[in-house]
Amino acid sequence: MPLTFGVLAAVAASSSAGNDVTPGVLGFLVVAVMGIALVFLLRSMNKQFRKIEPKDETAVPRAAGFEGAKPGQNETATPQAPQ
Repeated sequence: MPLTFGVLAAVAASSSAGNDVTPGVLGFLVVAVMGIALVFLLRSMNKQFRKIEPKDETAVPRAAGFEGAKPGQNETATPQAPQ
């Protein structure tokens, strides 16, 4: 037992100078793969957005039986003051 503690103490003392932790090649590869996947996902998303047809904003949905403004009337006209 005492020999084991002595060996562990020697290893701990010698490795204290080498505690520089770096991500290394594996960390770089993980980040690089995630970046490449992000580029492909963004390209795919843009392709899907281009497939969407824009909604026709000039068409006004009307409820059944609605007797409001007729097509062609200017809805932005200012109302006249009562006389």
